[in-house]
Amino acid sequence: MTESERIRATDAGPARAVEADAGTGPSAAKGPGDGTRAVRAGLPEPVKHEPTLPGPVFAAHFHLPGDPTGPYTYGRDENPTWTLLERAIGELEAPGGGAETLVFASGMAAISAVLFSQLRTGDAVVLPNDGYQALPLVREQLTAYGIEVRTAPTAGDAQLDVLDGARLLWLETPSNPGLDVCDVRRLADAAHARGALVAVDNTLATPLGQRPLDLGADFSVASGTKQLTGHGDLLLGYVTCRDAEHAAAVRRWRKIVGAIPGPMEAWLAHRSLATLQLRVDRQNANALALAEALRGHPDVTGLRYPGLPDDPSYKVAERQMRRFGCVVSFALPSRARADRFLEALRFVDDATSFGGVRSTAERRGRWGGDAVPEGFIRFSAGAEDGEDLVADVLRALDETAD
Repeated sequence: MTESERIRATDAGPARAVEADAGTGPSAAKGPGDGTRAVRAGLPEPVKHEPTLPGPVFAAHFHLPGDPTGPYTYGRDENPTWTLLERAIGELEAPGGGAETLVFASGMAAISAVLFSQLRTGDAVVLPNDGYQALPLVREQLTAYGIEVRTAPTAGDAQLDVLDGARLLWLETPSNPGLDVCDVRRLADAAHARGALVAVDNTLATPLGQRPLDLGADFSVASGTKQLTGHGDLLLGYVTCRDAEHAAAVRRWRKIVGAIPGPMEAWLAHRSLATLQLRVDRQNANALALAEALRGHPDVTGLRYPGLPDDPSYKVAERQMRRFGCVVSFALPSRARADRFLEALRFVDDATSFGGVRSTAERRGRWGGDAVPEGFIRFSAGAEDGEDLVADVLRALDETAD
């Protein structure tokens, strides 16, 4: 049996074996924990003398005598390495099964696939007006295709106010970079009652932070570039949904556009999932420690972290999130002060993106497009020792004080 045949044939694999064995033991009531799922997600059944996670399959085409049946025909359509990764992400996003995941070349490719596969000329879509920086570009393209775009803030579930008659509601919670949170279940119920679909950008939370499908969403979409894979060395996106027709439309869009990940990126992503729970717990603990240390600092304003009990988003976040993420946001008095602060940091890279094992921070206003003060900092806590990280930040603040 070839590697591709084994992957196709083993629709269960060790991760599902773990789930099947969950009827006994201390975790019987809730099934395996996040760490167990992450370590074993998507692995094929063990085969003697074969690696636990097969290496990447590099193939533009596959042997295909006779009629073109079976999943592996051409590299733009399917790849055995994608299959394992898609299965793994699906087991994290929807542990109970019944969902399908499709991987993409980037988070924006995944976002575009949902929007442009589900919307038609004359439809209306509701987007957050405080979401990811590239959403205004998406809005321009949607409008050019004759799709009505409505926007409202994430906080306070304000998108409810412009929902009537929409075909699709797009949520981003927590929002990037402001870290506002909306009530996914409330919004999903309201959208479905009005005949609208619901997609949630789950990038900041990861499947270990919240599971949008369990909260009523139709699509969970994310950039795997960030904390999901966590090493800042690959671009990836994915879409997970339960409805087969929705999945087929997203798959068709991927085929048409060709926004596919390379097999090496897919393999690296799957390998990285094994440490997801370890990384997430360490990074989230560091983010909370940093937020607590910054609370009350005389030069810091607008501090946001959903895990702080006095954060405006905390009550909603506590209800629907199991972990609060690795990103903290705050503002310093000026652009110059923010730049000096970033330059003074020793254990933090001045870089965009977030979610990596190495802490990063940036003055977000340098890109334009985000409605934030000039001194606004988006800080992504890494996996360094928490005491070292907090001390580095406080030292940099002190050394750069006016």
